[in-house]
Amino acid sequence: MRALDFAIREGWASLWRSGGSGAFAVLAIALAMIVLGALLLTTWNVERVLAQWSSAAEFSVYLRDDASSEQRGAIEELIDQSGIVTARQYVSKTDALGRFRREFAELASLADDFEDNPFPASVEVTVNPIAQEDGRADALVRRVSSLPGVADVRYDREWLTRLASGLTAVRGTGFGLAVVMALAAAVTVASVVRLGLNGRRSEIEIMQLVGSPLTFIRGPFIAEGILQGGLGALVALVLLWLGLAVAGAWWSTELTLILEGGSLQCLPLRLCVGLVAGGMAVGGLGGFSASRHAI
Repeated sequence: MRALDFAIREGWASLWRSGGSGAFAVLAIALAMIVLGALLLTTWNVERVLAQWSSAAEFSVYLRDDASSEQRGAIEELIDQSGIVTARQYVSKTDALGRFRREFAELASLADDFEDNPFPASVEVTVNPIAQEDGRADALVRRVSSLPGVADVRYDREWLTRLASGLTAVRGTGFGLAVVMALAAAVTVASVVRLGLNGRRSEIEIMQLVGSPLTFIRGPFIAEGILQGGLGALVALVLLWLGLAVAGAWWSTELTLILEGGSLQCLPLRLCVGLVAGGMAVGGLGGFSASRHAI
C-alpha cells in the first residue's frame, strides 16, 4: 500500500509539473477514446433500435387498386392460417393517406395537390419472432406475393438484416481506427513520461543508491501514465455527452421519427466504465514503456 500511495502522489505531482506536454498526452488519449466512444454510442443506439424493430418486425401486403373483396379475403385467410402471425390489420387507402398526413406533418400539404389518393390499401402483419429465425416468415411472404390482387410485399426483416450487416462492418472499421489511435496515444504518453523521467534522473540515481525497491522507482511513472489515460477518457466522455445533447437538440424531430418516439441514449454505465478503464490501460502501457528507462 505504501508503494501504491507513493506512486499515485508522485505520479500526480509529475503530471502537474509536465504542464503543456502532459495536457497534450491527455488530449491524445481523449481523441482516441472519442473515436471509440462515438463508435460505441452509435452502435449502442442503432442496436437498441434494431432490437425494438426486430421484436415487432412485420411485413406489409400492398393491394392492387382493383383488388376485389374476395381476393383480399383469400390473402387474409392465408395469413391467418399460417400460424405464425401475432397481429393483422387492414389499412384502407383513406387510412393510409391520413397516416401520411399525421406522421409527415411537414409534407402534409403535398397531399392536397393529389387528384387521386396515391396510397394503396394494405394488410400489415406482425410476425412471431421465432418464425423469422426458422424461415417460416420468408415462406409466407413468398406465398402471399404470388396471390392475385397483391401489388407488392415489403418485409422489414430483409432490410433489418442488411442494416445489421452494415453495422458490423462499421464496427470493425471503427475499432481498427480506435486501436491505431490508442497505440499512437500510448506512444505520446510514453514520450511525455520519459521527459519527466529524464528531468528526475538525479533523484532516481539517489533512490537506487539507497536501495529503494523497483516499485518505488518505476511506480510513479506508470501511475502518471494511468492518470493521463483516465483524465483523457473522462474528457472524452464529457465531450461525447455534450455532442449527444447538441445532436438531440438540433435534430430532435428527425430523431423522434426515426426512433419512433424515443430519443438517443447515452452509453450505459458499464461501457462508460470500460472506456475509462481502456484509457487508463493505454496510459499505463505508455507509462510502463517509459519507466523501463528508469533503470
